[in-house]
Order: sequence, then C-alpha cells, then structure tokens
Amino acid sequence: MKKSKLFWLLVTVFLATCFTNPLIAQTNSPRIKDIKTALSVVDIMFKEYAEKNHLPGFIYGLVVDGKLIHTAATGYTNLDKKTPFTPASDFHIASMTKSFTAMAILKLRDEGKLKLDDPAYLYIPELKEQKYLTTDATPITIRHLLTHAAGFPEDNPWGDRQLAITDADMLKMIKKGISFSNVPGVAYEYSNMGFAMLGYIIKKVSGQPYQKYITQNILLPLGMTHTYWDYDDVPAKDLVQGYRWLNNQYVKQPLLKSGAYGAMGGLITTLDDFGKYMALHLSATPPSNAKETGPVKRSSLLEMQHAWNLSGLNANYKYPGGRSCATVAAYGYGLRWLQDCDNRIMIGHSGGLPGFGTDWKILPDYGIGIVTFSNHTYAPASSLNMQALDTLIALAKLKPKPLPVSAILNQRKSELTKLLPDWDKAEASGIFAENFFLDYFPDMLRTEATAIFKKAGKIVRVQEIVPSNNLRGSFIMEGENADIEIFFTLTPENPPLIQQYSIKERVKE
Repeated sequence: MKKSKLFWLLVTVFLATCFTNPLIAQTNSPRIKDIKTALSVVDIMFKEYAEKNHLPGFIYGLVVDGKLIHTAATGYTNLDKKTPFTPASDFHIASMTKSFTAMAILKLRDEGKLKLDDPAYLYIPELKEQKYLTTDATPITIRHLLTHAAGFPEDNPWGDRQLAITDADMLKMIKKGISFSNVPGVAYEYSNMGFAMLGYIIKKVSGQPYQKYITQNILLPLGMTHTYWDYDDVPAKDLVQGYRWLNNQYVKQPLLKSGAYGAMGGLITTLDDFGKYMALHLSATPPSNAKETGPVKRSSLLEMQHAWNLSGLNANYKYPGGRSCATVAAYGYGLRWLQDCDNRIMIGHSGGLPGFGTDWKILPDYGIGIVTFSNHTYAPASSLNMQALDTLIALAKLKPKPLPVSAILNQRKSELTKLLPDWDKAEASGIFAENFFLDYFPDMLRTEATAIFKKAGKIVRVQEIVPSNNLRGSFIMEGENADIEIFFTLTPENPPLIQQYSIKERVKE
C-alpha cells in the first residue's frame, strides 16, 4: 500500500534524528532555522524520488556554513542483510573522485613540481608520438586533461570498465595510439581517460601512487579517515553494495577494483567524510585574509571552481519542479560549473558506476551545499540535488552572502553623497577621474539629480553600499516620497577615482 506524505515525513524525521552525528556542531541562527524548516519538504521530495525510481537506498546531507547540519536516508546498503544507511556508510562515489585528482595536481603545481601548461608527454612519454587529427594540432597539456579539452572522445560507460587496469596496460593502450574526436584545446568532451592520465602524472611527479599521494596530502589532513581506494579495506559493516533494477527486481552488481583508472572514479567515502571536503570548497568564498588551513590554498580552490571550458547552454532548461530557467554550463578542474537565470553559480560533480549514482553541489555565494549517494546504477542524483537547492532557496528565502565593502568604496560613497544634488565644486573635489567630466557634464548632472531629489522629497536615510566587487557598487538614499539609487565605478589607479556614475528614482516597495 502506498504510504502518505505524512508517513514519509515522520520516517524522515526519525531517520534524521538517528543518523545525526553528535560530533557535528549545530547552530541556531535564524538562517539555519529557516533552512531546517524547509527541509521537511525536501525530505519528502527525496523519499518520493527514491520510490518512483526504484532506488534500493540513498542518503543525502546538507552542508551549511561549513557544517553538516542535516542527513536523511531510506532503504538499505545491503538488501540481503537489511543494513540501514548511516552517515558512516561507505560508497563508491565514482566520478566525484575527479576533483580530488585535480586538487592533487594543483598542489603539485603550487609546490613548483609541474606546470599546468606543460605538455603531458613530459610525464607520459607514450603521448609524444600520438597522431592527431591534423598536423597543426597543439600537444595535449595537463590543463587540457583537467578540463576535458584533450580531444579524446566521451568514454562513458566504457571508462568505468577500465577502472582496475594496471599502469602498464594503460601505457600499452596509449602507445598503440589514441583515437581522437577533436584536436586538443578546441572543444569540451568528457574523458575518463584524461583523468587516468592525471593519476599517472601524480605518480611520476610525486614518486608515489596517486592513491597514496591523495590520501596523505588531501584526505588525512581533512580528517577523511573513513575514505578508501579499495573496497577490501572498508569495514564490512560500512561497505555499501550496489544494484541494478532489472526485470522488476534488484540485481547485485560486482564491486570494482581501483587501478590506473581509479583516479577518475575509484574513491570510496562516507557522507560524514565528504561533508568535510565540501566545507573546504565552501571556505574559499569570498576571498579573505584568513589564515590558510586547507591542504591547498584557497586561491587554488577558486581556480578549480572557475569555468574554464564551456560545455553547454540550455536556454529551455526547467528545474525538476517545473520552473523554467536558462542555464549555461562549463567545466573547471575536475569540477562542473553551472550558472542559472538567477545568476546562481553551482559547483560540484556527479558520479556513476555499475551499482552507484552520486552527486554533490555547492552554491559558494550562498554558503550551502548538498550531496546525495544512491546504490542504484547511474541514479540521476544531479537533477534531484538541483531541485532540492532550488526549493531550499525559495522556501528559506536565502540570499547570497554579502561581499565585504572596501574602505575606498565607503569613502567615495560618502564624498559623492555630499556633492548631491547640486554638484557644487565637484570638479575641484579631487574624487573624479580625468575622464569623468569629459563623459558627464556638470550642468546636466545637476539638472538630472535636482529633478530626482525633488521627487524623492526629504532624504531620511542613506543605506549601506552594496558592492559588486572591491571597486564598484550601488547604494540607496531613502526619501519621504521615493528612493534614489546611485551607482558608481572606480578606476584601477591608486588611489581609485570615480570614473562612471548613474542615478535613478526607485519607487518605494
């Protein structure tokens, strides 16, 4: 008999209570309270999705402001043993592994041991004699491999079945010759082979297998002590079994070993551990003067999260909930990048292997992220996470984190405000760049501002400036009858001067 939404809500609350890690710091800020209130809707969404798509089980978690604040699950990690999910259940996370490999490459780069624009053949000599599609093709670089721009063909699901091959087998395959779909550096095409090569480059440069290097230099410093490369190392009680839904029944899938191709998809981890990794990525926004505490610099994290290689535009995208919202997608370094019609940027990666479907997404500007693990083959967790984040933002009325206001923006705002609306002695004030009064004319500025101030009436309050960045922003002057919005941009010289300006009336809300 189909259970009601209320039933599933009660089950979710129970599971979330049982699975909450007591070591996770909790907060009672109004923002967190609003999010937790909205989570009841998201929990139901996940339950109904699991039922509709025949998921043997799943677990998801929400990270907010660097802390895992909520987890919920349904189903079993092992159907024979009826083992329930917990945040300590160990999943094959498949291609979610790629960002760890990319992070290791950047760490080696930061240590001066390689350059991203080095030809890959410096580290994999078997690439030296490759025959590209045209004679004018540029050699494959490390950066090409990081961004799926090497010219290799998309290789899902073939790449999954290469997971356990040895370095020797991979090098033999490369030496035999690669079949290219594009010349390097001109297109995006997803390649597991490219990340397997990055794993080998880590080995050549560090002198350690990529598994050991990533474990010692990224996983352990983050406290990811329940993350593994081989399922034989996972405690049996924690290991998640993967399944397919075939002929109206679940069919157990063999667990795959992690060899040369494990650098693209071999990692096994828990929700608790992966939450720490998400918190690391969220810590990079906004840039700050705080002490560096991560295994890589915050600037390197932002570099990973940057949109380096455009992968697609979807003008007709609809969120799973039905809301139309165009999106543009790109690839960073081992990370997917997406910006929607509301200018929200999402960073993360999906993963799929026989028996598993996973996804994680963060919205750095909002300080939140979600991760979902399912033990169903190629479960499309990405669309579910998109819907969950869209729902949370709407129900909890979340706003992007405000950027810090630079001292110079505040100074120029104060100086500009004192000149309005008369612009008296503005040319002698010393706060405007040399172009300003060639592009804006004092009599016209005065006429425009005077008319707007007259409509606004007495100014009762000047709001704080809202920065677009360190040298650009806008602010509101509240009038008795209407508000006034003022925008300005500063120059790159030192000290920065006002080079651009606008003023307009805003009807009171």
